[in-house]
Amino acid sequence: MRLRPLLSACLLATLVAALPQPGAAAPYRGMQEILDASPAADWRSPDPENTLYLELDAGRVVIELAPGFAPAHVANIRTLAREGFWDGTSIYRVQDNFVAQFGDADADDAARAKPLGTAKRKLPAEFERDAAGLAFEPLPDADGWAPQAGFVDGFAAGRDPDAGKAWLAHCYGAVGAGRNLEADSSLGAELYVVIGQSPRQLDRNITLVGRVIQGIERLSALPRGPEPMGFHEEAARRTPIRAVRLASELPPAQRSTLQLLRTDSATFRELVESRRNRRDDFYKRPAGHIDLCNVPLPVRAAPAG
Repeated sequence: MRLRPLLSACLLATLVAALPQPGAAAPYRGMQEILDASPAADWRSPDPENTLYLELDAGRVVIELAPGFAPAHVANIRTLAREGFWDGTSIYRVQDNFVAQFGDADADDAARAKPLGTAKRKLPAEFERDAAGLAFEPLPDADGWAPQAGFVDGFAAGRDPDAGKAWLAHCYGAVGAGRNLEADSSLGAELYVVIGQSPRQLDRNITLVGRVIQGIERLSALPRGPEPMGFHEEAARRTPIRAVRLASELPPAQRSTLQLLRTDSATFRELVESRRNRRDDFYKRPAGHIDLCNVPLPVRAAPAG
């Protein structure tokens, strides 16, 4: 006669044990699990007016521009792309563990330099911007190059709260405007892409204009130029550029339909923590730290329909 109450008590104890307990850590999810469970609202499509297509024989490299940090340079880049400045130019420098650089290899020769069209011949240095009102998503760990490191609209960035300044970071895939010794000598016509270990010492010393969001392997796998700086002096060794176009200048059917994970989303914050403290079977000791340039920035094909 006492079996039924005993059975009920055992069943209740089993149900309670299955419920999440106060203070218990949430089950660990790896990067793919997090992305598979992400809501559609946590993804965004890049603005076609701020998306640049670098067309190579090997395929397309997609660059997202950052007008919020380098408005004058991005405006010049748009003009140069619309007027076909880069068509028929080349990737003329590939320095191992550093950068791939493209543009007019004869730009320093006044007699042979390619005309800039209606692009501006003088731009301000845009090494940093005011941080007031900026939606900055900080990482939880210290950064050796900035008082704070984090993300702004998908771009890796540094911030100095005391000085009220923020700037883009030279992470893998970052796109910068080559310059001479003068801080304001860049025009956006000669661009480089970081293809090696992040040269963060360049932060706030060169204007960064965006980042590669697809096709970086088409640059990082290029044959290296000779030491010391990787310039291909022989034209035959350079990589020809078919065209550089803004996505907004192409019909929708010819665009790359991509989505980027929003860096201000709950999904992104969980992903950062998942990579910061990995607890899958392979990792025996979670790092408890993540470097700005090691945070993944997921890109996916836009869902059909």
